[in-house]
Amino acid sequence: MKIFNSLEEIKDIEETVVALGNFDGVHRGHQQIIERTVKNAEAAGLKSAVFTFSNHTRTLLKNVPPVKNILYAEEKAEIIESLGIDYLFNIPFTREIMNMSPERFVQEILVDKFRIREAYCGFNYTFGHKAQGTPEVLMQEGRKHGFGIHIQEPFKIDGIVVSSTYIRELIKDGKLEECHRFMGRMYAIGGEVVVGNKLGRTIGFPTSNIMIDDTMVTPPNGVYITYCTYNGVRYPSVTNVGVKPTIGSYKKNVETHIFDFNKELYGKKIKVEFVKMTRPERKFDSVEELSKQIQNDCIAAKAYHREHCE
Repeated sequence: MKIFNSLEEIKDIEETVVALGNFDGVHRGHQQIIERTVKNAEAAGLKSAVFTFSNHTRTLLKNVPPVKNILYAEEKAEIIESLGIDYLFNIPFTREIMNMSPERFVQEILVDKFRIREAYCGFNYTFGHKAQGTPEVLMQEGRKHGFGIHIQEPFKIDGIVVSSTYIRELIKDGKLEECHRFMGRMYAIGGEVVVGNKLGRTIGFPTSNIMIDDTMVTPPNGVYITYCTYNGVRYPSVTNVGVKPTIGSYKKNVETHIFDFNKELYGKKIKVEFVKMTRPERKFDSVEELSKQIQNDCIAAKAYHREHCE
């Protein structure tokens, strides 16, 4: 997959079938749009593409709280590539683009840059100045410029419309099993392992610590059954998300104990996949009491992994 990070980079490419949208969660609804785009492009002998913005469209709006990301940029690109896409147009959302009329957006970006022949989008896709561009407007422009439009109706699971907004709420509520159903994969946090307070090592439960990225949506403080991937190998693990109230005042982080693992990971990159929450974080009366609870958490997590081993 070739990634274009600016409109200026896109020159004289082959004609395309383009999936349009934020794709901020690349959830199951998004996946269906992208898979249909790939299938259509292959059948027509065209290049398949995804057009998304590298920053959320709400970042330029005044008095609007920032939207927390579900995926890291690299992770988003990897998932899109795994679905068979040829081109990823990962373009910064600028004030110029924000203020484009829908007609200019279609002409200058979709037609002139992307050489679009077919477009796929969701039922709620909007574009252009003040989101005046709708799927209906896109259909009108498609007829004018000679490209086809395919609009996906709401994608539902058990009667619930799959959306990134809903998935963010599931993550914030600690409902990671539900999140898995809607995303089609486990919610994950990745990063470089940093030096912690090393308490876990002294009580027999060494951990690998990742700092929380403030731009990402994160689950509530608590203990989770997880998988930890390092160097391409996936290990059963148990993870605490929180501020370690028993031993002091710390910034929220992700602290993972990997079972049957004894390698030093400081400075290494890992990814922690969240299976389910087992209990909320709480303050214990002593380190000894905390140690006993951690032991119980590990026993429960190991039992779950044995029963649900993948």
